Amino acid sequence: MNELCKMSGLKLAEMIVKREVSSLEVVEAHIARISEVNPKINAVVEDRFALARAEARNADRLVRKTHPTNLPPYTGVPFTVKEAIALKGMPFTSGVVARRGVYAKEDAPVVRRLREAGAIPLGSTNCSELCMWMESHNKVYGRTKNPYDPSRISGGSSGGEGAIIGAGGSPFGLGADFGGSIRMPAFFNGIFGHKPTPGLVPNTLNYPIADGDSATMMVTGPLCRKAEDLWQVLRIISGPDGKDENCVRTLRGDPNHVDFKKLKVFVIETNHIFEPTAEMKKALWDAAEHLGVLGAQVEAFDCKEFVNTGFMWIAAVSAGSKTTYSMLMGQGKEINLLVESVKFFLGLSPYTLPSLGLALMERAGKGADGWKQKWVEKGRTLREELTKKLGDDGIILFPPYPETAPLHNMPIVPPFKWLYTAIFNVLRFPATAVPMGLSEQGLPLGVQVAASTGNDHLCIAVAQELERRFGGWVPPPF
Repeated sequence: MNELCKMSGLKLAEMIVKREVSSLEVVEAHIARISEVNPKINAVVEDRFALARAEARNADRLVRKTHPTNLPPYTGVPFTVKEAIALKGMPFTSGVVARRGVYAKEDAPVVRRLREAGAIPLGSTNCSELCMWMESHNKVYGRTKNPYDPSRISGGSSGGEGAIIGAGGSPFGLGADFGGSIRMPAFFNGIFGHKPTPGLVPNTLNYPIADGDSATMMVTGPLCRKAEDLWQVLRIISGPDGKDENCVRTLRGDPNHVDFKKLKVFVIETNHIFEPTAEMKKALWDAAEHLGVLGAQVEAFDCKEFVNTGFMWIAAVSAGSKTTYSMLMGQGKEINLLVESVKFFLGLSPYTLPSLGLALMERAGKGADGWKQKWVEKGRTLREELTKKLGDDGIILFPPYPETAPLHNMPIVPPFKWLYTAIFNVLRFPATAVPMGLSEQGLPLGVQVAASTGNDHLCIAVAQELERRFGGWVPPPF
């Protein structure tokens, strides 16, 4: 792998600005890497390489005639974008067959802000159908595979982002997270992924987009191969855009000024539904013990309410949404689930099994308003209790998943292991997936770092420190 494909976006920008390397060289190196690995992993579903080369040449001209201090922070650095986030001129289907031929007419605000910061998009990456499953597979683009073992999943819904960044084809990219769709792909592919505090980053021109109360569970955020890009990308994409009515927050704190001696670390080993493997628990305690060495106060914490994550997440989503999932599948019109289920088993349906299953679950729970409200309230109570416990100097260390990346199709049996990430969507807490080396099978291990609402800088400070101690992203074997 070209050494340029192992560096952070910030390091590449520094080299470009100092004219140690050209933007075109950096872009070409990443195009070459994508061209090498994409036939094996199917992560980038549409490229804009010709445009990226032209934009790199423009960046190089800008560097030659501009004082370094006046250049944007990511001048000439490439990045990628989840296909469900609008990138002008690129497909915008969210993996739905009925949206084939839909192209983005403009950039989403998060994309535009990165481009204004000098970054150059290379292409769009795969996702699960309608971004609602943990394996990036759909009937438009097919299945994305894990670069550490193509027989295993890359995660979802931002699985194309996770896979291509993990493979070295992009320094960083954009994903969205409603139940773990940034953090699971980050974990499975050995990179960093941050789910921001809700209301910090606009979700404008994501498709689909959550509505009602559940809109505060959906966030847009960065996936990066190096931890130092997390904060810089978050700084660039955050802040109100005047369109997303829920985006009202501004970023606070600074991960580089966190005093680890004042940090409280609460280690939660399990959600008491699916027990993590010994390797996953060891990674958790390795991280905790290192923070303890730095002076942090470390405490094992058994949060028994985590066992109810599924009820709280489903209730929050269905109670708050105005548009049903079945309507999204039918592009505004409810699909006939009986007919589509029969067609699926005959191999004729345009929908995937997880999508049909989710629509059936939604239909079964229709009208259970009392039940939903009960669990929404329980989620709110838990959020208040944990916010008080964490304060502004506490974090939770929790597994991002109970095991390393599973084989394709296996997450559906049983289908609820993603609750390890979904809990922090319910709580509206920021959370970061942090790589912790490789397992005995050569698959990425990792931990999840969460903090109370608004304390994104604590999560990212811990991610940076754990990268310094344990090495962070490990390039895959091919």
